[in-house]
Amino acid sequence: MRILLVNKYFYRKGGAETYYFALAEGLKALGHEVAFFSMRHPSNEPSRWSKYFVSEKDYVGKVSAFKQVQEAATLIYSFEAKRKFEALLEEFKPDVIHMNNVHRQLTLSILDAPYLKKHHVPVVYTAHDYILVCPAYTMVNGHGEVCDACLDKHFMHAVKNVCVKGSRTKSALATMEAEFLKFHHAYSKIDLIIAPSQFMKSKLDEGGFAGKTIAMQNFLTDSQMAMGAHVANTHKFDDAQAGARPYVLFFGRLSKEKGILTLVKAFLQAAGLGEGAGSETGVGAGHNEVLPDTWDLRIVGDGPEREAIEQLIASAGPQAVSRIHLLGYKSGEDLQREVGNARFTVLGSEWRENMPYSGLESLAAQTPIIGARIGGIPELVEEGRTGFTFESGNIADLKDGLLKASAVDEDIYGTMQRRCIEYVTLRCGQQAYAEQLVDRYAKLLNSGKNGN
Repeated sequence: MRILLVNKYFYRKGGAETYYFALAEGLKALGHEVAFFSMRHPSNEPSRWSKYFVSEKDYVGKVSAFKQVQEAATLIYSFEAKRKFEALLEEFKPDVIHMNNVHRQLTLSILDAPYLKKHHVPVVYTAHDYILVCPAYTMVNGHGEVCDACLDKHFMHAVKNVCVKGSRTKSALATMEAEFLKFHHAYSKIDLIIAPSQFMKSKLDEGGFAGKTIAMQNFLTDSQMAMGAHVANTHKFDDAQAGARPYVLFFGRLSKEKGILTLVKAFLQAAGLGEGAGSETGVGAGHNEVLPDTWDLRIVGDGPEREAIEQLIASAGPQAVSRIHLLGYKSGEDLQREVGNARFTVLGSEWRENMPYSGLESLAAQTPIIGARIGGIPELVEEGRTGFTFESGNIADLKDGLLKASAVDEDIYGTMQRRCIEYVTLRCGQQAYAEQLVDRYAKLLNSGKNGN
């Protein structure tokens, strides 16, 4: 089978790209031929198909098409992308097109390519965010509140609430895009939408896509699984006795929607440090009343809230400085080592995160999760089995989760570790995912041939 994979970035920028490249690897391993369509960028990986990639566009930076009337229309419809996609289709002649993140840099104009009017090529779309039902992608409005307003398909809510980066102009342009795609019936050209979590499927169904969606949880590559097993530290209690300090780990973008500020405040309270320490414990029987003074918080990543985090730590005093460690950006084995040696990781999102790879990587490293009850995170974190859950954005509830985690004894922790690895082994295999997806491709092809 010839499969054309489409994504606006062709370098490992985030979770969507992790999926994109891993999917290509899995499909090739099953003997299928894969081609790519993307955008030019200095960081791109090499590809024989790069001659068809579209010109680089930056809708985020200071020199932005949002600010240039002449180029603003390309956010919604790209004749360049349509033309180059047509040329690629003519050469590759795919059996299936599988799109990922395409909005704005590539646009759905590619589905108007003349080749697709002559040949019925099934189109699959993996939803990595909520762009189908929310012009701001995140279902968080301009006031920082989780929001369902645009599920009614009246996207002017995004302008009213200034949902896109606090800018009324950017919100208006994103709304224009959403309204254009609605009236252009762009999404009717997609045959199947894959939601990586049951929660996302429910929201897409609510937003008008019921009957076209399926839930398929994200997967880990064989190499990711092997790396997780390699760095998994199954003797963490022995390590602690040998003098290593137990720690909880956050790794990801240091941004408000990731809940990093809430986590730092909760840790300070749980550790009895800084202003408000010891208040609103919410601690039940059998939990520590305060984090042992050997427990640390380690933070891996970078982002816009780094300075605010540093100020929080400094204002809490020297003990806070000695127990909360900002480690900066890490990747590969360095990151996996941090994950594998952590006692728990924290997924503290304050938006409806879909199916975060950070959670899967944590489970693969046999590190349980303290996870917010929001979006797809509760599908990863089974209370008392693969971790503990807390109310998203609630400092006192996260504090309680940290205290529960610190009170887990060695036997219970060992059982949780086994459940973590069982979870990813049973649900997140690369080959099983690719095989299931190819079955879906085949059904779409057969349906088209039968005229159904």
